[in-house]
Amino acid sequence: MDIRQLRYFIAIVEQGSFSRAAATLHVAQPALSLHVRNVEAELGTRLLFRSPKGVVPTEAGEILLRNARTIIDQLKITEEEVRGHQNDPVGTVRLGLPGTISEILSVPLIMAARNRYPRIELRIAEAMSGFVLEWLRESRIDLAVIYRNVSDSGLASIELLEEELVFFAPAQGLAGLSDTGFTGPLPAPEARPQLADIANVPLILPGKAHGLRHLIDRHAATAGIDLDVSIEVDSYSNIKRLVCSGLGCSILPLNAISQEVSAGLLESWRIGDVRLRRSAYLAFPEARPMTNAVAAIRDLAVAVLRDLARKGSWAGARALMGETG
Repeated sequence: MDIRQLRYFIAIVEQGSFSRAAATLHVAQPALSLHVRNVEAELGTRLLFRSPKGVVPTEAGEILLRNARTIIDQLKITEEEVRGHQNDPVGTVRLGLPGTISEILSVPLIMAARNRYPRIELRIAEAMSGFVLEWLRESRIDLAVIYRNVSDSGLASIELLEEELVFFAPAQGLAGLSDTGFTGPLPAPEARPQLADIANVPLILPGKAHGLRHLIDRHAATAGIDLDVSIEVDSYSNIKRLVCSGLGCSILPLNAISQEVSAGLLESWRIGDVRLRRSAYLAFPEARPMTNAVAAIRDLAVAVLRDLARKGSWAGARALMGETG
C-alpha cells in the first residue's frame, strides 16, 4: 500500500460510491476499482461492500479507514513541521455546527479565519447536534460545536458558554391562542412564572429525541409536572411560526426568538423556579493527531464564541472559561 491508495480508499468510503469518488479525485473509475482490488489482494481480505445505500466498508475496511485517516493526518503534520508552517498554518479544516449555532457563529468565524489564517480553507457543515457528533466520531469532520459534553474514548470537549431558555407566546396573548381552547391565564408581562404555571399551556416543542426537549422534560419530571405538549416539530423556525399563528406556546433559547420579540410578534418570560439553561461545547478528537490548521481554528472558534457571548451578540448566553476534558 502507498499514500495514494489510502487517499483513494478514504474518498471512496466518504463519497459512498466509486463514481462520486472518481469525480472528486479526478481519477478514472476503473483505476480506483483496480487500486482497491490490489489492496484487498495484498491484505487478503475484502474491504468494501456494495449495499443499497452505496459502498460501505467491511469490518476490515473500517480498521483500514481508521488507520488511514490517522496516517494521512500524521503526514499533514509532518509536512507542516518540515515546511515551517507553524506560524502560518495551511490546510482544510472541517467544522460541524448545529443550525442554531451556525446562524450566530459561521460568519464571524469565517471572517476571523480569513483575516488571521488566509491559507486555511474552513468548511462548515450543519446538522442537528447528534448528527454532528456522529460525524466527529467517524472522522468526517475535525471539530464540532455541540450542545452536550462528550466523554467518548478519544474525544475531548471545552465548555464554552451556557444559554438561557425562555417561555414565549404570541404577542396577542390569550387572543392569539383562541383556537387552542386554552383560557389562561398567561403570565403578567413582568412576571417570572414557575414551571407549574405553564403546565396547562398547549406547548409546541421539539420531539423527544431532541436534546432541548430532553432537558425540558427532565426539569418537568424533577418538579413532578406533566407538560401539555400539543405539537412536536424539530425546527426552531417552524416552532416560532406555529406560535405566531396561535397554535400554542413554546420554550426555546432566548437568542432563537430575540428578533421576533423585538419585532413585537412574540412575548417571552424567564422561568423563575428552575435553571433552564444549556451549555455549548467545542469537541475534538484526542486519539488522532491534530494539524496546525485544525488547532488554530479550534482556538479561534473558542475565542470568537466567547466574544459573541460577552458582547451580547448571542442573546441570553454567558461565556464560560471551560477546560479541556
